Amino acid sequence: MSVVVSGGGPAGMMLGLMLARAGVEVTVLEKHADFLRDFRGDTVHASTVRLMDELGLGRKFAELPQSRLGNLVLPLPGVGTVVLSAFDRLPAPYNYIAMMPQWDLLNFLVEEAKREPAFTVRMNTEATGLLREGGRVVGVRYRTRDGEEGEIRADLTVAADGRHSTLRREAGLAPREYPVPFDVWWFRLPRHAHERTAPPNLTPGFGDRDMALSLTRDDFFQIAYFNSKGSDARLRGEGIERFRARIARIMPQYADRVDQLASMDDVHLLDVRLNRLDRWYVDGLLLIGDAAHAMSPAGGVGINLAVQDAVAAATLLAEPLRRGRPTVAALARVQRRRWWPTVVMQRLQRILHGVMFAPVLSGRRSGPPTGFAVVSRRVPAVRLALSRLIALGPRPEHAPAFARRPTA
Repeated sequence: MSVVVSGGGPAGMMLGLMLARAGVEVTVLEKHADFLRDFRGDTVHASTVRLMDELGLGRKFAELPQSRLGNLVLPLPGVGTVVLSAFDRLPAPYNYIAMMPQWDLLNFLVEEAKREPAFTVRMNTEATGLLREGGRVVGVRYRTRDGEEGEIRADLTVAADGRHSTLRREAGLAPREYPVPFDVWWFRLPRHAHERTAPPNLTPGFGDRDMALSLTRDDFFQIAYFNSKGSDARLRGEGIERFRARIARIMPQYADRVDQLASMDDVHLLDVRLNRLDRWYVDGLLLIGDAAHAMSPAGGVGINLAVQDAVAAATLLAEPLRRGRPTVAALARVQRRRWWPTVVMQRLQRILHGVMFAPVLSGRRSGPPTGFAVVSRRVPAVRLALSRLIALGPRPEHAPAFARRPTA
């Protein structure tokens, strides 16, 4: 019984850790030498925080560098501000979303997984193709950073290699794409010492056909700038001075520090995708996380869904793997379990695109969605439901008994 996982992101590492705790031999392939890549998903949702407790890792996880994501607050003309999502109103202790560099989370998961004799991680190693026998996937071909090529055979192959999945393409699977009206440009601005006592709420700024959102970190602000999809070449052609002016206009509270952006090289594009496979598996191969369903950054739920996929896959496949090769029917059960939560969250994102983003970027509106904000203000149940949906997801998964450990 063996599994090879392509991709060392949150889904791949969580799956590797949990299956190794079930005694299944797992090899995770990660094409990079480390996890130090900026502006990846850094939100660890309440359901994942709870999962850490169930795995016996809660205390260690709490010691990692992190901050808490504040409530989403919309400025409403004539009213003041309206709280759109209130995570602090959820039942404690899982009433927050942690902001944590993804490399810290992944290094933490790797170190814990290495404690399991059945776990192996191979860095600088990229899965480049699938091995097949008799119409079934039986492993992967790989290439290392040094150019070495080889094969790994396994009873199950898992593609957790992201939205541009190589193994998905090799399997001949193509996702259904949904239209997205924007791309996102990420960058950092310094956070002054006197600002570190202010509540870390998320308050978007609205401009003329563009908008921005600031995420509060320990010593900097992580800014997401939203503009129409396909605008990257135009924005870069305008140059850094024009970009600084855009940010100062949308978020005047940062006008005193936009000169910290030295060039457009400090501004990183996220080509936003929203898509989903109709079928997440073929015989011998399962796709999870972004490889099965790429998420928009709206709501920051991508890591949450990927981790939940991994938990469901480990829970449903550990026993079939102990008996040998999991059947196609066993792989289909993983998709059935995670299908409707994925559909619900992608539908929510499409609603947010239509209500929050598209009217501003097209010039039909120059501020927040007034009607939506008023409903949230007057009906607290709406605010609480949205907070729960984002923080916990429609179907939060729990660690199975074989993966649980006493808290260290």
